[in-house]
Amino acid sequence: MFEGNVFAALSAGVETMERIETLIDHPAARIERIVSTGQASPEGFWYDQPRDEWVLLLSGSAGLRFADEADVRELRPGDWLLIPAGCKHRVEWTDAAQPSVWLAVHFAT
Repeated sequence: MFEGNVFAALSAGVETMERIETLIDHPAARIERIVSTGQASPEGFWYDQPRDEWVLLLSGSAGLRFADEADVRELRPGDWLLIPAGCKHRVEWTDAAQPSVWLAVHFAT
C-alpha cells in the first residue's frame, strides 16, 4: 500500500525551482505532484509530450497557454484539463503568493 498527502511539506515562500514529485510510476500511468511558487516556462519553451496529460490544480492559480490558442487559460483551484499528446503548451505564470499544487496524470490512450 502507498499513501501520502499532496499538501505535505509545502514551502511558504518562493522557491527558485518548481518541484515535480512522482507519486506513482506504472507502465500504464505516471502520477505527479507539482508544486509551483511563481515559476513559468522559459521564454520560447513549449511542452510537447508523447503521452496525454490530465492535470488538476488543487491550490493557488496559474496561466496556461496553448500554441493553437490566442488567450492564456487562467486556472483556479478545482480546474482541470486534459492535454492530448503532442499538444504544445506552456506555463505562462503561477501564483507567487501561495503554492500552486497540481496533480498530473500522464497516460497513453
